[in-house]
Amino acid sequence: MVVYGTRPEAIKVAPLVIGLTEAALFEPVVVVTGQHREMLDQVHETFGIEPDVDLQIMRPGQTLAELTSRALCGLDGLVAAYRPDAVVVQGDTTTTLAGALAAFYHQAPVVHLEAGLRSGDLYSPFPEEANRSLTSRIAGLHLAPTSGSAGNLLREGVPAESIVVTGNTVIDALLKSTRDGHGYREPRLAALEEDGRRVIVVTAHRRESWGHRMEGIARALSRLAAAGERDVHLVFPMHPNPEVRRALLPRLGRHPNITVTEPLHYGDFARLLRRSYLVLTDSGGIQEEAPSLNKPVLVMRDTTERPEALRTGAARLVGTEEDGIVAGVSGLLHSPEDYRRMARARNPYGDGRATERVLAALAHLFGLGPRPVPFGALPTKDVPRQEAASRGVRPVIVR
Repeated sequence: MVVYGTRPEAIKVAPLVIGLTEAALFEPVVVVTGQHREMLDQVHETFGIEPDVDLQIMRPGQTLAELTSRALCGLDGLVAAYRPDAVVVQGDTTTTLAGALAAFYHQAPVVHLEAGLRSGDLYSPFPEEANRSLTSRIAGLHLAPTSGSAGNLLREGVPAESIVVTGNTVIDALLKSTRDGHGYREPRLAALEEDGRRVIVVTAHRRESWGHRMEGIARALSRLAAAGERDVHLVFPMHPNPEVRRALLPRLGRHPNITVTEPLHYGDFARLLRRSYLVLTDSGGIQEEAPSLNKPVLVMRDTTERPEALRTGAARLVGTEEDGIVAGVSGLLHSPEDYRRMARARNPYGDGRATERVLAALAHLFGLGPRPVPFGALPTKDVPRQEAASRGVRPVIVR
C-alpha cells in the first residue's frame, strides 16, 4: 500500500507507483488522502496514475488535529481491510505520520521514502520536522535520499541494516517530465519563452511563515519587481491556502513584471524550472529539483533539512526578512561570477535511478533480491557496479 496526500508527495511517489505497477513482484494499492485536492489531481494527470482509494479528508478551516484524526481514521480502516504486506509513506506530511501510525497499529511494516531529513529544530519546518522524526521511530525500512540523511538516522540509533541510500525519486520525476517535453497550459508562461527576460520562479507556502513573515516575503518581492530590472520577470505559482493568498496577493497583483498563476501542472512547472534563471522558494522539494537543472536556489527559511545543497553551493538560506531576500536575489542578478558558481555546483540529490534502488530495496525486504548498491557509493574494488549489485554486495553507508 502506497499512501500519500499532497502534491509534493504525489510527485515523489509517482515514479515508484509506476515502477511497482510494471514490476512482476509487486501488487500496489494506491491510497490518497486528498490533502491537496486540485494540485493532487494535476500530478495524477501528468503521470497517468489512478488511485485505488481517495479518502478526501479535507474540510474548510480544519485544524491540524482534525486533519490528522481524519487521515488516521480513514487509513486505519483501509489497512484493516487490505492487510498489506507493507505500507509505504513519503516524506514528512500529516498524511505520512497518519499512514505510518495506521500501519503500526496493524503491525504492517512501514517503509519510509525520503527518510532521515532533519533540520534540528522541532518547530521548523512545522509540523514536518516532528512528523518525519516520529515516522522514523515506527519505520522498518528507511529509504534515505542521501548519505547525510542516512547519517542522521544512524546517530538516532536506527540500525544500519534497515537503511538504504537511494537518491531522491523527485529527480526521477523531474527528468522524466523534462524529457517528455510538456507544453504550457498557461498562455502567459508560453509568452515568456519568447521574450528573453531572466525569469525568477517564486514559491512560498510554509505554515511557520504565515503572518508577518509571509508579509515580509511579499514586501521583498514587491521591491524586487519595482527595482527597475527590465530584463527580470517573477513568476509565482500561488498556493491555494487562504492564509498565503491573504498575505501575498495585495502586494503582488499591481506589478506588470510579476506573473501570479494558479498551481501549475507538474509538466508546466518542470518546463518553467528549466526556463528559469534562478529560484526563490521555501519549498523542500524544489531545493532538490532546481540543482538538477543547474538553477541557483535561494531558500526563504532560517533552517533547512536539506543541507547538502548548502554545502555544495547550489543553494543558500536568505530567511524571510525583506532585506535579506532582496539582497540575496540582487546579488545573483548583478554578479555573473557568483551566479556561475551556484549554477555549476554539484547536485547531491539524485541521478535519476532512485526508483530502481527503491524497488530493489523492497524486494530485498521480502527476501526476493539482493540489497541495492547505495546512491553515491563506489562499487566494491575490482567488481563492476552492476555485477556488485547482482551479487548482493553491501557497501558501507558513509556517515
